[in-house]
Amino acid sequence: MYICSEIGYNYAIMRNKNDRLEAIRQIVSASDVKNQEQLMQYLSDRGYNVTQATLSRDLKKMKISKVANTYGEYIYVLPNHALMKRAKDDSVSPVAQPRYGFVSLNFSGNMAVIKTKPGYAASLAYDIDNNDIPGVLGTIAGDDTLLMILGENANRQEVKHILEPIIISL
Repeated sequence: MYICSEIGYNYAIMRNKNDRLEAIRQIVSASDVKNQEQLMQYLSDRGYNVTQATLSRDLKKMKISKVANTYGEYIYVLPNHALMKRAKDDSVSPVAQPRYGFVSLNFSGNMAVIKTKPGYAASLAYDIDNNDIPGVLGTIAGDDTLLMILGENANRQEVKHILEPIIISL
C-alpha cells in the first residue's frame, strides 16, 4: 500500500511540474517577461508558487534564454522548436516581430553570413545547428553576425527555404 501511495505521490509531483512547465511556456510566449521576479509573479497569479531556484532550473531545462527585443529590452524567449504564437489580444501589437532580430542573409561560395540585431546571433546559430539542416555543416556566431558553413554541393535556395521557418522571412 505504501508503494502505491508513493508512486501516486510521485505522479502528482510530476504532473504539477509538467503543468508548471506548460504554464511557463504559455507565459513566455504571450508576454515580454523581463526577469525571473516578473515570471514568478505571473506563475503565482496562476497558482504556482515556486522558488527562484526552482524557476531557474525550469528555465534551464526548457532552454529558455534572454534576447533583446526590438526596443533593446532583454526578454525571455523559448527555443525555436517550442515557439508558440502569441494569443490574440487587443493590447498586443498585431505585427509579429521577426524571430531573433533577423536582418539579412548573404551567400558567398560555400558560406553564408546572417546579420541580426545585437544579441540575437547566438540563439539563431543554436537553432540552426540543432535542426540538422541538410547542406549546413555548422555555424559560428558573434553578437550580431553568424557565419554558416555549407557543404560543397549545398543548394542555396533549398537551404534558404529550410531556414525560413527558423528566421521567418528571408
